Amino acid sequence: MEQQKDILTAAVRKARTGDREALSLLYREFNKAMFNICYRMTGTRNDAEDVLQEAFLLAFQKMAQLKEDYLFGGWLKKIVISECIRFSKKSFYWDDWDEKHDEKFFDDENSWWESISFESLQHEIRALPEGCRQIFNLYVLENFSHREIGTALNISESTSKSQYQRARQLLKERLTKKMIVNGSL
Repeated sequence: MEQQKDILTAAVRKARTGDREALSLLYREFNKAMFNICYRMTGTRNDAEDVLQEAFLLAFQKMAQLKEDYLFGGWLKKIVISECIRFSKKSFYWDDWDEKHDEKFFDDENSWWESISFESLQHEIRALPEGCRQIFNLYVLENFSHREIGTALNISESTSKSQYQRARQLLKERLTKKMIVNGSL
C-alpha cells in the first residue's frame, strides 16, 4: 500500500512537468473511481464520460495548484464533483418540494430496504429525477452538508433538503413496489 502511494506521488511530481507517461498513469489509476462519481451524478454514460474528460483536462492543467503531491486523489475528486455540479447547473432546474411531505414518509425507522439488492438500488438512484439524484448523491455518497450543496448549486439549503427528502420518498416507493411485485414483501 505504501509503495503504491509512493509511486502515485512520484507520478504526480512528474505529471506536473507535463510527462505524458505520468499523466497516463494517473488517468488509469483514478479514471474508474472518478467515472463512477460522474455516472452517479449525471445519470448517463455519455454525460459522465464528457464530464470526466473535462475534469481530467482541468486537473492536468491546474496541477501547479495542488499543494501536496500525495493529496492528488482527493483534489481530483473535488474537481470531478465541481465539474458534475457545473454540468448540472446547465442541465436542469431546481424546485422546492412541499415540506409537509417530509414527515409523513420518513419518521419510521424500520428497515424495509435491507432486502434490496445493491444493483436495484443503483438502478433506482440513476432513475431519480436529475435534481433529486444530484442532491441525493452529494448528500449521501459524497458527504456534503445541505448548506454546502446549497452553496455549490446556488440553491437554498431548504431546497437541498426537500430534494433529498423527495429522492428518499421516490426510492422508497419504487423499491417497495419492486419488492411487492417480486414477492419479497
